[in-house]
Amino acid sequence: MDAAHDPVLFPASFQELFSGWERFPDAQPFAGGTQFLRCQGTPIPRFPRHILSLDRLEDLRRITRTERYLEIGAMVHLNEIINLGKVVPEVLIQCLAGITGPQIRNLATIGGHLCTPSHRMDATAAMIALDAHYELRSAASARWISTSRFYSYQGPLPLGPQELLTRIRIPLEPWTYTAYKKCKPDTSGAGGGVMALILRNQKNVLTDIRIVFTGDRVLQDRNTESLLQGKRLPLERKHVILFVEQWKSYLGSLGLAVDLLQDRLLNFIESSLLALAD
Repeated sequence: MDAAHDPVLFPASFQELFSGWERFPDAQPFAGGTQFLRCQGTPIPRFPRHILSLDRLEDLRRITRTERYLEIGAMVHLNEIINLGKVVPEVLIQCLAGITGPQIRNLATIGGHLCTPSHRMDATAAMIALDAHYELRSAASARWISTSRFYSYQGPLPLGPQELLTRIRIPLEPWTYTAYKKCKPDTSGAGGGVMALILRNQKNVLTDIRIVFTGDRVLQDRNTESLLQGKRLPLERKHVILFVEQWKSYLGSLGLAVDLLQDRLLNFIESSLLALAD
């Protein structure tokens, strides 16, 4: 990156990255490029005037594991995460494996996937359910933020100017049961997204349950989830019915009272929980 007029900068360190970004404030970070090309929708893509390629930042390619966490750099490709095997929570494996074909997953990076501004992509559902945390870096600081704060119901991502997602930290807590479903949008483009459910039980008592939808919005109702905590497994049908009704009320409060998404989501929740009923 020694030529001031170069349209593509290749920093090899965070210092070089943010120095280049300061010199070219309009520069766009570039990782796998799959979402960038997908959103273009033209045979010949139009590139920004300046690009900050993240390809040489080795810190963004690291994968580390402790007893409590799995940490993944933002430049790790989706298939690399899948190939880690059983160390990765099942819900994340399912969300990643449901993404298009292996060729795209070999190119797409987890950081770019999680930071697509116009849509909450597939793995976002797993990250929220697992309560993952993201490291965000700027030239002046580094901070960690929970996925519940990073993703709002609808709206822009809370990335500051010249701030970058650099690491994902995933808790390695045991989950007893996982359910996943991916829905394609209808002809109008509505109703598409990913639904994920995870739960944990101890001695046949349900101790935690999390249900997340991500697509054109993010849906999770922690208040309703608490209704099933402490219930014995297999669940009684009356508890499943009450839980679904509470979720229906939650969706209605968001203006989704009559909606294809509501039908799909409620059916997913009901069928997943009925699999645990007597």
